[in-house]
Amino acid sequence: MPKIDLPTFNALKDSTGADFIGELIAAFLDDAPALIAQMRAALQTSNAEEFRRAAHSMKSNAATFGAMELSAQAKELEALARANNLEVGARVDTLAAEFEDVKIELTQLIK
Repeated sequence: MPKIDLPTFNALKDSTGADFIGELIAAFLDDAPALIAQMRAALQTSNAEEFRRAAHSMKSNAATFGAMELSAQAKELEALARANNLEVGARVDTLAAEFEDVKIELTQLIK
């Protein structure tokens, strides 16, 4: 099953231009691992607000590129943190695995 919603991705590509989309994707692929690391660090320190901010950024960034499942997972984590609930189990690991799949697909889309 595709990880990227092509109509969303193509709309972004059309609005930014084929050259700039590569730069946007590169920035996302650089930022996402840092956001995941921030979420993990926030769990270690029980910092719900820091966790929420990182999850919110991941949600928004993923949606921009059409990575709807990744965005949905981040939205769920954001909602938990907003409720001051950091009992997320393995959800950050699941989100990280989803990101890896998204990364592969995005990289193929700009070749």
